[in-house]
Order: sequence, then C-alpha cells, then structure tokens
Amino acid sequence: MRTTKSPAPRVLLVLAGLALTFLVLPLIGLLIETPWSELPALLTSTAATEALRLSLLTSVLAAAVATVLGVPLAWVLARIDFPGQRVVRGIVLLPLVLPPVVGGVALLTVFGRRGLVGQYLYDWFGVQLPFSTAGVVMAEAFVAMPFLVITVEGALRNIDPRFEQAARTLGASPRRVLFTITLPMISASLVAGVVLAWARALGEFGATITFAGNFPGVTQTLPLAVYSALEVDRDEAIALSMVLLAVSFTVLISLRGRFLGSRS
Repeated sequence: MRTTKSPAPRVLLVLAGLALTFLVLPLIGLLIETPWSELPALLTSTAATEALRLSLLTSVLAAAVATVLGVPLAWVLARIDFPGQRVVRGIVLLPLVLPPVVGGVALLTVFGRRGLVGQYLYDWFGVQLPFSTAGVVMAEAFVAMPFLVITVEGALRNIDPRFEQAARTLGASPRRVLFTITLPMISASLVAGVVLAWARALGEFGATITFAGNFPGVTQTLPLAVYSALEVDRDEAIALSMVLLAVSFTVLISLRGRFLGSRS
C-alpha cells in the first residue's frame, strides 16, 4: 500500500531552494572559471603530478592506518559496555568537529621534536615525524579515522547477533567468528567507512599544514598545492580544485545508499 505524501509548506520549498542555490553557485563558478583548454597541461605539470602522487600515497596509507586501528575501536564501542564509554566515544569523534588546525597543534604537542612522545622518538631513534611524509599520514589518519569508526560502529550495532551466537555455540573461536561472520556481515559498511576515510584524508588541509608543513615533494598534498598555487597561478589552483571536487562528488554519489540513506 502506497502512502500519500503530504504537500510541503511553500516556505520550506523556498528556503530549500535558497539553500540549494547557496551550495550550488560556488560550484558553478568553479566550473565556469576552469580553463578547460589548458586543463591537461596544468594537471600534468611537475608540481601537480608530484602533489597528486603524494596525495594518493599518503591518503591510502592513512586509510589503512584508520582501518587497522579504527575497526577494533568501533567493535569495542559497539559490543563492550564500560565506565566512561560516552566520554571515550566523544573523544574518538572529536576530530569530526575539531578545527583541523587545532588537531595539527595537538599532534605537535605530542609528536613534535620536543613533544611528550616525539622527544623520545628523536633522542632515542632519531625519528622526527613533523614536517615529513610520515607526519602527513599521521595528520590525515587523525582526522579520517572517526569517519570509519562511526560507520563501522553503526553497522555492528545493527546486525543480528544471533548468527554470531550460533557460531560460538558450534565451537567457533572469537577470532573465527569475527573474520567469518561479523566482518562479512558488515562488509558494505566497512567498505563505505574505508572509502570515506580515504576521501577525508585526500582532502585534509589544516592538520597537515600545521603538523607536516608545505614542502613540495615531501609534504605538499593536493589541498596544499591548491593553497600555494592561489598565490602564483590561479588557473592551476582551479584545475587542482576540480580534481578534488570530482573525487569528492564521486565518493558521495557511490556511497549514497550505504552512508547517506538515499534509495535513488
């Protein structure tokens, strides 16, 4: 039986149209200002290709770190009740609302050359994480991990626990249940979380420039290259922005049914 949708108040339609216009106009401006004829040359320049290579490398590594650490964390938050759980979840999700530059400063206080942990890494092993490619990966993983955790935790809470209970009753070990029952059941959400984490890492700017700096070939990712290009070559900045726009839009469209709840 099909339900009849009630008509929306006209004021809501007007405000929704204004909101859509506000969001779409900057994108239209970007499309209009894009130097389409020069796009291939701009995107194949040495600076652009190096920034793209570094962005792909660091974002994939950051997504891998977020997955290895984030999935167990999501499982703990979803399946184990412990004192202070809400506080822990709030800390885990804090990078979602924390200004990225503040995240970069926080990373410096811990992993900087004189930081709480960084001083020992440098004094004992000669390892300096800030202003290095490894620092880029850390900054990107810091801001991207909550996207994976919140997606996987929600999936774990929504699956039917009877399948896992049946497997344990039949003698399966907790590890076997995890890898043969639990993870396959949430595979769609897990993929969505990984892709979202990767996309967030790819677009990270504030924490990266604060913690890792903006050094071409070492820490200058695509968003940082856009920032630098704005000062010397506006067309190159727009061309690089189009790459990030295309990736972001593709990710959102491809995951609309798994993360955004869309059915169309």
